[in-house]
Amino acid sequence: MRSDEHLDCDLLVIGSGAGGLAAAVTGASLGLDVIVVEKEAQLGGTTAWSGGWMWIPRNPLARAAGIVEAPEQPKLYLRHELADGYDTARVDMFLDQGPRMIEFFQRETHLAFIDGNQIPDFHGKSPGAVTGGRSLCAAPIDGRELGPRLRDLKPPLDEVAPFGMAIASGADLRYFLNARSSLASFRHVARRLARHLVDMLRFGRGMHLVNGNALVARLLKSADALGVRIMTAAPARSLLSEGARITGARVVLDGATVEIRARRGVVLACGGFPHDTARKAALFAHAPSGHEHWSAAPAGNTGDGIRLGESVGGELRTDLSDPGAWAPVSLVPHRDGSVGRFPHLIERAKPGLIMVRSDGTRFANEANSYHDVMKALFAATPAGTPAEAWAICDAKFLRRYGLGRVRPPPFPIMPWIRNGYLKRGASIEALTRACDISAEGLKATIEHYNRFAARGEDPAFGRGDTPYNRVQGDIAHLPNPCVAPIVSGPFYAVKIVAGSLGTFAGLNTDEHARVLDAQERPIDGLYAVGNDMSSIMAGRYPSGGITLGPAMTFGYIAAHHAGGIPLENNRSAAA
Repeated sequence: MRSDEHLDCDLLVIGSGAGGLAAAVTGASLGLDVIVVEKEAQLGGTTAWSGGWMWIPRNPLARAAGIVEAPEQPKLYLRHELADGYDTARVDMFLDQGPRMIEFFQRETHLAFIDGNQIPDFHGKSPGAVTGGRSLCAAPIDGRELGPRLRDLKPPLDEVAPFGMAIASGADLRYFLNARSSLASFRHVARRLARHLVDMLRFGRGMHLVNGNALVARLLKSADALGVRIMTAAPARSLLSEGARITGARVVLDGATVEIRARRGVVLACGGFPHDTARKAALFAHAPSGHEHWSAAPAGNTGDGIRLGESVGGELRTDLSDPGAWAPVSLVPHRDGSVGRFPHLIERAKPGLIMVRSDGTRFANEANSYHDVMKALFAATPAGTPAEAWAICDAKFLRRYGLGRVRPPPFPIMPWIRNGYLKRGASIEALTRACDISAEGLKATIEHYNRFAARGEDPAFGRGDTPYNRVQGDIAHLPNPCVAPIVSGPFYAVKIVAGSLGTFAGLNTDEHARVLDAQERPIDGLYAVGNDMSSIMAGRYPSGGITLGPAMTFGYIAAHHAGGIPLENNRSAAA
């Protein structure tokens, strides 16, 4: 296009993760003319790399399974978890509209869901916590259903998808872990591998899409069916306004800056600021220069949406308990010299692993949530020193579960030892030399841990004490699915650094996802969702899916508000 040309639409969405696509699909389903612009060459943002789980209490899949809870139950949990960070208007809107959002997408679009009715809240001892019924995920989908659009879908994160094959959590993952000990599991894995090999030969990527990739795929299929115009490699440079109202954006299309005018509003959904060095330096206490933090989110998430919002008077809200969704990460060397980031989300809870600092001492219940483990590491790290640790296991553990990017057999481990990612020692003392860990400290830690681990106990940190711990552990390992001695040499370690899955600090918004100015007045025509919106959880992490659940819900809410269409059965919705 020429720079003197322009495009018109009702709703302009900047960004293509779950929040942005939810707004786009909802808007189009309600009759709006929608354009989505994405600065990257492929669509999906952080969502495409994620596990895809959404935390939606009282969702229709749970109700269909007979799991019925009163509206006050999740409110009780969040009031305890968020404490004085409980934003009544936004949190109550989320809890009210989340189930209706799921029903809407089931009824009106190509989204289909699988339940997470066995997934507990992170903090099972808190009032209002439940052991399941609040989580759901997009159902797997055959990538061929997307047709040519499949080329635009960001593939799964290399670090967690061996040979490009994503593995779904739950039963699929258990089959892979048990492939060498169960005939049924072996058959499942063999079928998956065979299909993936055929797909790679025919299409250059796997067609069995799961997790966040499936969520984005289903949203894209829905968007295409509804006539949403989607443009890639199209960064938004500035917002357009008429008086106090936001009316569109200037976007680079095919090398030219083009005005896209939006009659009903603009939705910012650019994924937060996990790769904005200056913003990290200002807000992350553990990253004083901004370079001491390694996010597993896509590199394109550099805070564009937040800066666009600030440019027209929006306010970055920083009064959160934590500005980021912390996660332990290891740095994976690539052959081309680049470095990948592996988020340690799964194996920490398996029996036979501990995490220690350089003095050889543990600092957390490693089976707790990724966010909680990192908070504990930050608390244990002396001021002015890097927040680093080591994940330690023995040969038996490595053969059963792998460690970080290192897969269990039949995948080889020697390449990881040679490139320095995986450290190995014939004895604990030898491992300490390889990692520069205190030999005295680590030997004492493991001796103490093993003394109780033989009985399935962890009096020091309580591995296996909560439902979330136990579900993340190995249910076949008794008496405690999270505890086993570390005794079978050789011994292995992977270095852990400070990382995240994304950011929590974002633009201040109201219950309709409208961006607010410094006086907390809505900026007419401007919305923010996903990680561009300040987390409704106030920087806390009460359960898995508290990013995608609100992202989808507020995308749905924003589209209704922008279109002047009241939310179903919601008296507080504004036209």
